[in-house]
Amino acid sequence: MSITAEGWVVFLLIGLVAGFLASLIVGGGGGLIGCLVSGVIGAFVGGFLFNWFGISLGIESPLVVEIIHATVGAIVVVLLARLIA
Repeated sequence: MSITAEGWVVFLLIGLVAGFLASLIVGGGGGLIGCLVSGVIGAFVGGFLFNWFGISLGIESPLVVEIIHATVGAIVVVLLARLIA
């Protein structure tokens, strides 16, 4: 199974939105690239955490669910990065 170009664009936009929301919540910045990187990594981390703990949000829109997962993951990533640095 391969991902289409549109799928990549949506994935990157979700990461960008999640990174931006995470920077608003926990502070900091990092600009466009920083938000994108934290959001994309956060998408993987958030998806893993929600799946691991069996958390279901009960929201019907998959796009909203993915943005929430990625935002929570990006918050975790940013906070862990601050602990390490």
